[in-house]
Amino acid sequence: MFGAGNDIGIDLGTASVLVYVKGRGIALQEPSVVALDMKSNKVLAVGEDARNMIGRTPGHIVAKRPLRDGVISDYDMTEQMLVHFIKKAIGKRGWSKPRVIICIPCEATGVERRAVKDAALNAGARSVYLIEEPISAAIGAGVDISKPSGSMIVDIGGGTTDVAVISLGGMVVRSSIKVAGDKFDEAIMSYIRREHKVMIGERTAEELKKNVGCAFKRDDKVTMDVKGRDLVSGLPKNITITSDEMGVALKDTVEAIADCVHSVLEKTPPELSADISEKGIIMTGGGSLLWGLDKLIEERTMVPVVIADDAVSSVALGIGKSLDHVDTFVEDISAI
Repeated sequence: MFGAGNDIGIDLGTASVLVYVKGRGIALQEPSVVALDMKSNKVLAVGEDARNMIGRTPGHIVAKRPLRDGVISDYDMTEQMLVHFIKKAIGKRGWSKPRVIICIPCEATGVERRAVKDAALNAGARSVYLIEEPISAAIGAGVDISKPSGSMIVDIGGGTTDVAVISLGGMVVRSSIKVAGDKFDEAIMSYIRREHKVMIGERTAEELKKNVGCAFKRDDKVTMDVKGRDLVSGLPKNITITSDEMGVALKDTVEAIADCVHSVLEKTPPELSADISEKGIIMTGGGSLLWGLDKLIEERTMVPVVIADDAVSSVALGIGKSLDHVDTFVEDISAI
């Protein structure tokens, strides 16, 4: 069991990193972005400061995310990002190396798990433990996963959607697909480029997703004005996007998530299915906040769907709670 010290939990997400410090709660929540000067190979900014540079940097400065689809795509940048966030979260208490719990997708491979472990150790962790996202999300959403009763979690992050049926502290059925918040943004950018002949950036696509994005037909049509570059003239152009258009743009991605949920339900043992139909499906993660996604899944599965109270922080809160029960829910990285 972890002691008090500097024990921390990290939700190492594709879009954002949340750090939970034992005794303090969530101490840090910042975008998973690193800005690097290619000439000197020096890190210029990490987190929110680096995110503000995306799409606005000269050629020799690169602002990018070192994680893609829920796993590490750039090892060195991930390591430097972890160093920055661990130091920032611990602050003056960082006189000793912390023990760290890190969250990973439920179907991460052995190589991907090892990469997370090595990056955290090289970033200054004394020891590293792993916990799978659906387990952590369920704990953070207030589910007592130790009971012999089925609970279904749909965790939609930036890079992956993890779907799992949990009972007696473990996952009975699980699935993970690389369709989540980032794919929503890509679908929006692709649609506007195709239908309006206008190119927009990732940040604009994210704003559209949050403000007018929808996975289900809205009774009230919502619009948003955006600025982009006209692909024909090459000049700046203003366009108005409606929620109906967003429904068309996001149709394939949200259907993929609904299909994944449906598939997991089909593989769930009858007794656990009965528990889920009674308690409902619990949705967590920032992607679960897309308007109408809960309604779409409810319509497809005929099972009630509930969005967790603090959907964005559920995984990080679950990691925090698991610091007291590491032997029960967490995988010892030394075994990998």
